[in-house]
Amino acid sequence: MDGDLLPIGQFARLSRLSVKQLRHYDELGLLPPAYVDAASGYRYYRRAQARQALSIGLLRSLDVPLPVIAEVLGGAADALVGVRETLEAELARRRRTLATLERVMADGLPATPVRVVTEPDRTVAVERESAAGPADVGRATSAAIARLLRARPRTGPPRLVGLFPVELEDAFEVRAGLVVDPGDPAWEGTGVGLETLPGGTFACATHVGPYDQIMLTTHAVLAWCAERGHPLRGPIREVYVSDPATTEPDRLVTHLMLPLDA
Repeated sequence: MDGDLLPIGQFARLSRLSVKQLRHYDELGLLPPAYVDAASGYRYYRRAQARQALSIGLLRSLDVPLPVIAEVLGGAADALVGVRETLEAELARRRRTLATLERVMADGLPATPVRVVTEPDRTVAVERESAAGPADVGRATSAAIARLLRARPRTGPPRLVGLFPVELEDAFEVRAGLVVDPGDPAWEGTGVGLETLPGGTFACATHVGPYDQIMLTTHAVLAWCAERGHPLRGPIREVYVSDPATTEPDRLVTHLMLPLDA
């Protein structure tokens, strides 16, 4: 060994990393030691490796995943673009959460009036999308609706419905439906299946506001059903009355419906 080598403990202090982290980064091939004692397995590092070690620590403090750090250290020019997009999406989600919290602070816990309505059977064109948890519902719903609208053979205001399970697990299916005329031949060859959306009796409440605050009205409907002993049967329906392309988010009208029939 030469005098430039530092034992792992001393190098850890120099690079502001723990010994455990250095061992882990060695196992990943991210920061291998300059020398490993064959007899003891003890790791040694050169002072020149401190810059790379400190860079790893800096990037980890910015929530950059280790595989991306490897790309950065390898000189990939656009390696951090995806991380930035992920952080921007998380920031947008937290802002939406903050807006919902502020609404609860201003208006109190949800107490939206719930009414009982009767709906007929409806024929709907249906698209499905997998959601990777509750935070992914908005994306999944938008994706399914976008495919429906692209396949829609006619113009005019669409009558859209979102269908969601009562219990939101780690992963689940979101369905979007577009109400169509029964037997409409215009949907033949579009690749979109037609289904019957069962009618019946529903607990219904009207949500006015952004789609990402619909959870507040859903809470009111679920609480109303629980207080009256109605089993929580799904799917939860969101009937989109307003066109988001021409309506301000605070004025969007959505009917929340939960089936009461067995």
